[in-house]
Formats: sequence, structure tokens, C-alpha cells
Amino acid sequence: MNKSDVFEEWSTYAKRKTLLQRNIDLDAVIKNSNSKIIAITGMRRTGKSSILMLMAQKLTREGKRVCYVNIEDDRIKGEPDLLDEILKWFGDEGFMLIDEITSADGWEGWLSRNHELLKGRLHLIVSSSRKTIALPSKPLRGRIISYEIFPLSFAEFLRFRGVKIEKTTAGRGRVERELEEYMKYGGFPEVALTEDHTDKVKIINSYFKDIIGLDVAEMSKQDLSTVEVFGKYVIQSNYFSASKCLNFLKTLGYKIGKEKILELERYSEASYLFFFMTIFSRNIKDRSQYPRKAYSGDTGFYYGTTGRMDFGSGYEGIVFLELKRRLRGQQELHYWKNRLDYECDFVMTEGLEAAMAMQVVYDLNTGTERREKNGLLQCSKELKSHNAIIVTRNVKKVENAEGISIKYIPIIDWLLEDKTWENL
Repeated sequence: MNKSDVFEEWSTYAKRKTLLQRNIDLDAVIKNSNSKIIAITGMRRTGKSSILMLMAQKLTREGKRVCYVNIEDDRIKGEPDLLDEILKWFGDEGFMLIDEITSADGWEGWLSRNHELLKGRLHLIVSSSRKTIALPSKPLRGRIISYEIFPLSFAEFLRFRGVKIEKTTAGRGRVERELEEYMKYGGFPEVALTEDHTDKVKIINSYFKDIIGLDVAEMSKQDLSTVEVFGKYVIQSNYFSASKCLNFLKTLGYKIGKEKILELERYSEASYLFFFMTIFSRNIKDRSQYPRKAYSGDTGFYYGTTGRMDFGSGYEGIVFLELKRRLRGQQELHYWKNRLDYECDFVMTEGLEAAMAMQVVYDLNTGTERREKNGLLQCSKELKSHNAIIVTRNVKKVENAEGISIKYIPIIDWLLEDKTWENL
């Protein structure tokens, strides 16, 4: 089979495949492609290909000329001048959707050149499982708009599972059971659509190994077994310190230096396997010196690799990923801690100002409520944040304390509300 036949096969497949909708504004993506290169980024198997295919189907229905090619197909991967071959086959007008473009040699120069020469005629919409495409080198700066795709949100998860939200006691019970399933197995679309428990775990573990091998190990040039142990260490760490991780690996006999640990941290974040959240401080040195809070790119990795459930960290991981979905513009996420060991799970910032402070508590008993509320109050007062929230398992109320209004909200209500965090 020649390359043109492979290209044609992928385009035909993309336009015919039956897919479930995701929460992404395809009209906005298509409109922005008039003037910019569009990059769909995110961890492997989170649905980037499906989004490109949904876009191909929408454009086809609208009578537009469109193609879709996955260049990680082993029949064409690594072929010289592959992107030029696609251009020769498709032509210089229409919508060209290229999946995992960072697998092709010279992709940055090719995108920059063809965007400049064919702007207004050829719309380039591409995807990659590596964050480097969203932080391009000089030739592409100012020419790319990136859309980050995460595993399914809880609302999307319910839709994929065919669960309707009903305002009845029985309906609430079904949603609560689905939340536990979501926390246990995560939000990968294929896992959500799989019913068998053993199959779910197998899929999660295969994804973990794929990301470790195809992204982190490949980018870092590190031994695969070292990267896998690093990954499992991070999954079970609430806080990440390169020094502590180094000591752990050395006790297991791995010969590795601190610089290599920092590289693994950087590359695992570049592949969306982990996120490392820094402490909130107006001092840049503090941000670099304090341990980072570590979150997996999907909550299912914890159960998939350990066989255990941790409801506290599971709730926090779900909220973290949802906050990441809701970030806009210059907003960032941090945790907060002071010298008296008061701590707040999440601070949403815009520049150096705090817009929101949030605690996440699974079991809100008397002891935990006092501790979590005091941490939230200290954080809100110090950072002058008037948006204070405690996400809980089942407590709903508003309480005024020390001049701060605290909103308690059950995690299901918070995950399923249509508002963004600013309107809470």
C-alpha cells in the first residue's frame, strides 16, 4: 500500500466513525483556524483523535474540503518528507487535520512555512500528546492557539455511561455510585465505555506504560524501568521532592543523578502524565525550593498501579483536574502554606493576586472541619481572597467566619454545575 492509499484510508475512517461528543466548542476552533495554527494537546488516549474526527465530520457536513491523517500509523511513521507528501496528496486548500504531528521530522519548520505561505487557504489543525507544541520555539511563536484536552470531565463521563441526572433520591444514588467509579478508574473514554473490572485495569496499565515508554522515556533518553519506577513513586506521593525521589531510587539500586530526576519531572509533565503544582508565593525562590504537590493526569492511575483506593487524595485529584479544565487566560493553580503549617489545597491566581481559595475534604468530621476551615481562613485573610470554598462529600451550607463567607458544596454539585469557578 502506498502512502496516498494510507492517507485516503484514514480520511475515510475519520469521516465515518461513530463518536460521542466532547465538551469542546468546535465552531470556535474552526473559526480560529482562519488565522492561526490550531494545536489540540493532551495526554495519550484522552480523545484528541476523536475530537479531530468529530471536526472532520462537521466540516464534511458543511461541504468543506477536509482530510484527516494519523501519522503515527506504522506504515508511514518515520517516512522522509511525510508532511510534504500529505500536502502533495491533499493540496493547498481546505482543512488539513494531522494527528500526533510532533512524530514527524521537521514539524515546526513545516507548520511555520506552510502557515505563512498558505494562510487563508489551508487551515492547519493538528494534535500532539506532548506539551512542547503549546510552547513552541521561535518560528511558531504567536502563530499557534492550543486547546488542552483532559480525560473526561464527570459530566462527560456520565454522558458516556448513559446516566441521566435526575433530581430524585434514587437518581442521586446512581450519580454517587458513578462518582466512585469515576474516581476509581478515571476518565479515559475507552475505560469509561468498558464494563469489565479486569479489562478496565488492564487498559489503564497499558496506557500508563505507553506514556512512560513512548513519551517520557523517549524524550528523556532514560532507561524504561527507571522511568516506570519514577512514575509509580510520583503516583503515591502527595508532595514531590527531587532529593527524596533520588534517595528512594538509590535504595532500589538505580544509578541516577538529581539532574536526571528533574528531567524526568519535566518530561512527565510535558507528556501530561503528571502535574506538579508549586506553592503560592510572590518570591520566585520559594516556588522553586518548596516541594511540589503531585497530581496524576488521570485519577485512575492510582488504583490501576496500586490496587487500592484513597478517597481523600482521589477527591483532591478529581477537583484538581476539573480546576485545570476551568482555567482561563493568565489564571494559575497553586497550594498555600504558612510558617504555622496552616495549609490550603488550591489557590487560583491571576498574576500575583488570589482570586479563589479552596479546600477539598472527603470526610468532614469535627476534627477535619476545624483544621480545613482554619487553613482556608488563614489563606483567605493573608491573600485577601473573598472567594472561599470547601468541596465536601455531602455537606452543603454557607458559613461566615472572621469576616469571610465560606461556601460548602458537595463535590457532585460542584462538578456538574454549568458555571465557571468565578460564579461560585
